Amino acid sequence: MLEVKNLSVYYGKYQALRDVTLRVKKGESVAVIGPNGSGKTALLRAISGLLRPSEGEINFFGERIDKLETHEIVERGISHCPERKKLFPDMTVFENLELGAYLRKDSEKIQRDIDEIISLFPLLGKRKNQEAKTLSGGEQQMLSIARALLSNPKLLMLDEPSLGLAPLIREQLISVIGEINRRGIAILLVEQDLGLALTLCTRGYVLETGRVCLEGTRRYLTGNPRVKEAYLGLI
Repeated sequence: MLEVKNLSVYYGKYQALRDVTLRVKKGESVAVIGPNGSGKTALLRAISGLLRPSEGEINFFGERIDKLETHEIVERGISHCPERKKLFPDMTVFENLELGAYLRKDSEKIQRDIDEIISLFPLLGKRKNQEAKTLSGGEQQMLSIARALLSNPKLLMLDEPSLGLAPLIREQLISVIGEINRRGIAILLVEQDLGLALTLCTRGYVLETGRVCLEGTRRYLTGNPRVKEAYLGLI
């Protein structure tokens, strides 16, 4: 479904990614973990067309997309839910949701999708006429994910969705992301929290200083001594 091949990306003169290769199959849920500054966000921004690779390529269902504009990538079925929410704070919850569907023409289906997404996030239904800036941090994160779903993606990319959330909201979010994946939407999840990431994902990649240093199944990564020491604190 998604194939990133030998990708290198720069922020100005700083090289954020070095020769990164990863794959996501249709309907799969894949984690990318690593410390701050490891290149996780740069990877998602490159896939979304917000950063241009200096080397390598990105393919989606066999089509090369790394030279496309961001809106063209969204049209093809990739939705990016960025870190720190990036909502329109002075617009209502409902208006933010509608903007998630700005490229779609199927107005009747959009309304059905909004109703279905609100069933996943009941709090958003109760807050639909509130301005986004009045929501709690957890509610804003829910709205950010819900808005991303309104583009009708085949692949949903999530950047640190649990960051700064209270434990109860975090557990609710884990449940909803799992349900989204069960409904057939592939997930590419960026997280510092390995435990959370591998609760949701069956496979993962570990980034360090812009490179993939480990990859494997949930069982392999959780049993790897290097991962235990660096990310689980078990050694």
